This record gives sequence, C-alpha cells and structure tokens, in this order.
Amino acid sequence: MVEGSTGNSASPAGEFTDDELKVLQPFCTNLDKSIFVLTNLPEVVKGVLFSRYSRTDKSLRRVLLDEFILKPEMGFKEIVGFQTSSGVDQVVATQKAEEFYDRVLVGYGDDSVAELGGAHVACENVSQIAAKFLEDPRIGLSPLEKSTRYVWFDKKASGLYKYCREPAIMASEFADEYVSTCDFLFETYCKLIEPATEFVKERFPLEEGVSERAYNSAVKAKACDMLRGLLPASTVTNMGMFGNGRAFEYLLVKMFSSNLAEINSIATDLHGELAKVIPSFVKRSNDKYGSATQNYLRETRKSTAAVAQAILPSEPREAREVELVDYDGDALDKIVSAILYDKSQFPLGQVRQVVQRLDEGAKEKIFADYVSRRENRRQKPGRALEHAYYTFDILANFGAYRDLQRHRMLSQERQFLTTKFGFDLPPEIVQGGFEKDFAEAMQQGKSAFDKIAAKMPEQAQYVVPLAFKMRWYVKMNLREVYHMCELRSSQQGHPDYRRVAQKIYYEILRVHPSLASQMKFIDLKEYGLERMEAEKRTDQKLEEMKKKYG
Repeated sequence: MVEGSTGNSASPAGEFTDDELKVLQPFCTNLDKSIFVLTNLPEVVKGVLFSRYSRTDKSLRRVLLDEFILKPEMGFKEIVGFQTSSGVDQVVATQKAEEFYDRVLVGYGDDSVAELGGAHVACENVSQIAAKFLEDPRIGLSPLEKSTRYVWFDKKASGLYKYCREPAIMASEFADEYVSTCDFLFETYCKLIEPATEFVKERFPLEEGVSERAYNSAVKAKACDMLRGLLPASTVTNMGMFGNGRAFEYLLVKMFSSNLAEINSIATDLHGELAKVIPSFVKRSNDKYGSATQNYLRETRKSTAAVAQAILPSEPREAREVELVDYDGDALDKIVSAILYDKSQFPLGQVRQVVQRLDEGAKEKIFADYVSRRENRRQKPGRALEHAYYTFDILANFGAYRDLQRHRMLSQERQFLTTKFGFDLPPEIVQGGFEKDFAEAMQQGKSAFDKIAAKMPEQAQYVVPLAFKMRWYVKMNLREVYHMCELRSSQQGHPDYRRVAQKIYYEILRVHPSLASQMKFIDLKEYGLERMEAEKRTDQKLEEMKKKYG
C-alpha cells in the first residue's frame, strides 16, 4: 500500500529562514499551512500580489517576500506603513469588529451585512477537482488560479510529483494503481517538455523585430497548451480568492456537504482561517443551522441521483461538441422592447405590443443602432440583450472547461469527469511525433479510471487526464454570449476553448442572424503562436513603463 495525504505533504514554512518568517508574520494568518489569509495589507497590494501569483511557480508568501517586501523599488514599507505592532493591532481590530457586527446582526437580522466585510485567501496545494469546486460560486467570490498555460507543473515536493493522494482511494485496493498512473502521467508530461518546446521553436522560428522575451513566452505557452492534457485532475495548483463574508459562508456550507474528503479538509482549514479575520460572517457555516443545510444538500443530491439512474437510459446518444438546446424564438421582440422601455413611461407589456406590430426591418434597425457603435470588445452592449436566452450542451475536454467555467454570470452545471467520451489530441502532438506517448498516457489513465469508477465514481475523477472530454450545459443571455465569444475567440486564447466560442457564435448566427451580426469582434481565424501578439503588446507596455519610471 502506498501512503499519501491530501495534496502536497511538504510544510509551507520549510521554504523560509527564521528571519524571513519573522518578516512575513504580520501579513499572514499562519506560516505553516497551505490555507491562510492575508492581513495588514492595502487592497491594492493584495490585488497586484494575486495577479502576479497566477503566473509563477512560487508560493504566495514567497512572491510577497521576494517581489514586494524585499524589493526597495516597490516602496512596500511606505505603502503598508509597516509597524512591528501591526499584527497585534489587527487582532484587536478584528475582535472589535466582531462585537460590532454581532450587535448589528442581532438588531437587524440581515444576512447582507456579511457582504460588507471580506478577505483575501490563498488556497495552495489543492487539486483541480477542489479548485473547480472553490470557483463554482457566481457572486461574491473572485478567484484567480495558477495557469496551466504559462507555468510548467513539473516541480516535485519531497521527491514526489505534486498531485492529491485522494484519501478514499489511498485507503482502497486501487492505491498502488492510482499512484503509478498519476506518476506515469506526470513522467510523460515532464519527458515531453523539452522536445515539445524544441518542436515549437523549429516550427515557428524567431522573427526579426520580436524580442527574445516575447518569443520565449509565446513558445512556452504553445508548448504548455500542447501538453496540459496529460495532467491528471489530481494535479495540485495554487489559487487566490477574494470574497465577502456571505459568499464564503455559503461556499463553506457546500464544501462541508461534499462527499470528497479533500474538499471537507479544505473547508475545515478555510473556516478556521476565515474565523480569524471575519468570524461573525462564517460562524453559521458549520453550526446547527449550517449542519442542517449541509444535510439538505447531501440528501437532495442522493435523491436526485437515484431518480436519474431510474429513469434515464444507460447510454447517451452521440452528441456534438456544441449543441444549441433551446432559445427564445421571440428574442428580437424582447430585446427591442427592452431597448425602448427605459426611454418611455409605458409598462413593458404595452411596449412589447407596439414592437410586435413593427416589421422585422424596423426591429433590426433599432437593434443595430443600439449595438453598432461599439469600437472594441471591451465596450459591452447594453442590458437589453439580457432578455434573450440560449441553452447550450457542450462536450469538450476538462482543460477547456477550466477556462470557460470562469464566466460566472451564467447558469452552468457539469457532470462528473469520465473517460467514456474519449480525449482531444492536439494536432501539434501528432505533427511533433509525440502521439504514441500521449495515447499511451491516456490509455493508462482510462484503465485506472474504469477500475476505480466501478466502486467509487466520484473519487475516480482524480485520475482523469485533462485531455478527456466532459459534458456541461450553459444557459446564458445574449449579452453574455457577446462577452464570452468575443473574449474567448481572441487570438491569444487556447485553441480548444476558442473552438467552443466560435461554435457558439455560429449557432446564434444560424438561428438569429440579425442578433449575431453585431458580434463584430469575434475572431474566426486560426493561429500558430497564439500568444505572440499579446507578448508583443506586453513588450510595448514594458518599454512605456521603463520610460515612465526608469
């Protein structure tokens, strides 16, 4: 039997000297755990810190120390107003705040008070499964995750590849096969890093006028894109979250109700750390009221799963990558009515009646006038577009889902990860001669999944490589369609999610050509080094910063 634990077993504090730990102490709620909260830092510092965090292998504490505190040019001491007593002041302030909010909650009983306080939290060494769970909430939480597109996941900790040793699997007869499969996936990933990078360089040589920095960054992103499908869902990542107390409370309730031991463990640690800075806001997540809600969620999941198993067929029909399931047939009428509504004093029903009597050309002209002045994708169309809804069923790889899940202002629900729908093979893997290695890794992942899933289907998800396809639905309004398709089809995007965004656009164009006509910033081209133009723009910004600050 192979021993293991939830996530990386290395102590976070082990990477720092005693002197470094003393410097960090006022700014972290602990120095020896993977879950901690930032303290005594202005919001602007936290925001910049988390932004940098998503593009590096370093832990958040290491980034804070090396790139902020110890860099004189950052002006950290002046910004923070660092005092040795600030940690004590923070504790006193938290206690006083708890007393105040307790009185407010007793006096008014309004849960929305919890939205007035928040926290920045680092969640390190959590699996891809847990990261998606943490990122599920739509409102109140803003997550940022270490990217598989810009950072290699080849580092080891204490001689072990960094993936979650899922407790239930590690206590089962599948432990050895689980570990050997995850190790093999990581070994294949690591083995192909250098040859994949060389292949990209040979195919896309450095062009005149392009900096080494921009070129190397674009090459690395392309190679990462080629290989990320090899990583298992157990791969641990680092993520940061900012959220308000109300959002954290409900997230914790859901996490405590999970069937997965890793998520329960993270919930316990997260609750303990948040209780140090916003205790009043999260205390109900696991008290008698929270426990009752947890039980409600567990029992509802169990009951609906039994119903689904009883009434649905054993095998799904063949599905397209993107399928438009339903949409508003009178979408144009609804949108035009909403465009006119706030420019009048008439009830919406009356405005709708007037619009319905207009000819199609007049309606299309009103719509075009409302949207056509946009000069770039960042100029969002107005809220009138929120009156038309579309539901899509999507079958794409888990890697693509991880990116598209970030669009939280829509309704989406995913199914369990599986290997039954096959995997996506990047064309560059074939062109570079790496197909045999890639396919062998996928086959080993599928074999292990099939065995584990027969007894523990939810835990078996951890061994599924990111290249395997999964199914989820999204229901979104036209305004969100514009935002998602124009953003996710842009040149620098990953080819897998660019393809999904493009197909969603084509489906809208098929049923509502006039409404799709103003989606002017959709990018339907194909590219080689997708990140190159973005890296060139970064060079320009760096040059501007150099001129501005020296």
